Amino acid sequence: MRAQRIAELSAKDGKGKLRQAPKGYMQQVVNALDLKSRFDNDEARNKLKMAGLRSQAHLVAYLFFRVALPPILFVVSLLYMFGAGFQYPPVVKVLVSFGVGITGFYLPNVFLKNRVQKRQTSIRQAFPDSLDMLLICVQSGMSVEAAFARVAKEASNQSLELAEELTLTTAELSYLQDRRVAFENLGKRTGIPGVKAVATALIQAERYGTPVGQALRVMAKENR
Repeated sequence: MRAQRIAELSAKDGKGKLRQAPKGYMQQVVNALDLKSRFDNDEARNKLKMAGLRSQAHLVAYLFFRVALPPILFVVSLLYMFGAGFQYPPVVKVLVSFGVGITGFYLPNVFLKNRVQKRQTSIRQAFPDSLDMLLICVQSGMSVEAAFARVAKEASNQSLELAEELTLTTAELSYLQDRRVAFENLGKRTGIPGVKAVATALIQAERYGTPVGQALRVMAKENR
């Protein structure tokens, strides 16, 4: 289901495949330096997911650039400092280049942070309308899975990021044994309090047997 939906979205924005293979040289560096044991953790993976980067290739690229950017920036800065004719002592030039190299270690995290913020902004702007539509679908008699699928299709006109998240949630609701996990994953992937609150409300509605439409109506007002 997700592959089909991503194919439809890709036809609109011209983006590529659902899964990407890691670059060979990046994979070799990551394996040779055993970077996964040092930097691969739940926090890093959650940041990548919140940024919409879920494939193994994205993880490998993130780990690679965390160790590759510092020496690359150091060498480039060193060549620039000595080649541009700055009237500074050699020690100062080396120290400046060293400082530039250190910033390269943090650039991948800065990139992820900016990407997460842009993605959250897009989702946050489109979510109230999608929540209203989800409420209408549920009240019309649709199941939660069918309602999510319909809203995901309509949301693609306003936010591709939200459409992707809703489509992935639809797939998880279909194959995960515990539906609670699918709703929790939606909240974790977006990192938006309003989405997390809706996910919690849906979990409680299914756990205690309360009407889903009633819970969605309350959450729709709060999100507005």
